Amino acid sequence: MLLVIAYTRESRTSLRNVARAHEDSVVRQFGRVALFEATEFGAFQALRLREKHGEAIQVERTRPFNEFDAVRPAVREAARAYENRETPAVPYGRFADGRNLPPPEAMKGVEL
Repeated sequence: MLLVIAYTRESRTSLRNVARAHEDSVVRQFGRVALFEATEFGAFQALRLREKHGEAIQVERTRPFNEFDAVRPAVREAARAYENRETPAVPYGRFADGRNLPPPEAMKGVEL
């Protein structure tokens, strides 16, 4: 997919207009951001916007996030355990202490 981000009022208006006119090539739109299909037509729409608005339009290519390929099982288990904790206000670092969970400092240093 192509992620298109509009940074100015004028570019947001253009993005909204393009997304409405070409709904079949838009996967999702949220305000100043739209996801276009990864097709030549989707790229054409994104490039049109960037040509018109310059740096006020950012275009990034995205790919689906597969948590089973990209993340260690320990991280998935930590997320599950943390979201099911009994006390919602406990920060993750304190929650992980004394448990067999990866510390936040260790996770911050590992790229996907």
